[in-house]
Amino acid sequence: VQLQASGGGLVQPGGSLRLSCAASGSIVSINYMSWYRQAPGEHRGLVAKIPSGGSAVYAGSVKGRFTISRDNAKNTVYLQMNSLKPDDTAVYYCNAEVRDIYYTTRAYWGQGTQVTVSS
Repeated sequence: VQLQASGGGLVQPGGSLRLSCAASGSIVSINYMSWYRQAPGEHRGLVAKIPSGGSAVYAGSVKGRFTISRDNAKNTVYLQMNSLKPDDTAVYYCNAEVRDIYYTTRAYWGQGTQVTVSS
């Protein structure tokens, strides 16, 4: 199983970006799909998480500005980021809890995509 993230880049404060992360491989089902971020010198922390069915949860610092969504047919999770602030600058990682064809369930990480918010 592999997760491929894309969509990062440089954006001015107040701007928007959309991240995507596609899972591929021997997948039977995906439970949670999530986005985490890690700024220099800080621990990796949860940004948003969405289950296969049900409501998403968000970190307080992004609530109302970021929206997580998923396309189950494409095994893809998205993160729409609006009203970006310099404090949002970090490497963003996607994470998915996957059940594979061997009926093993484990979490996988994408490779990370850099988001820089600066004027």
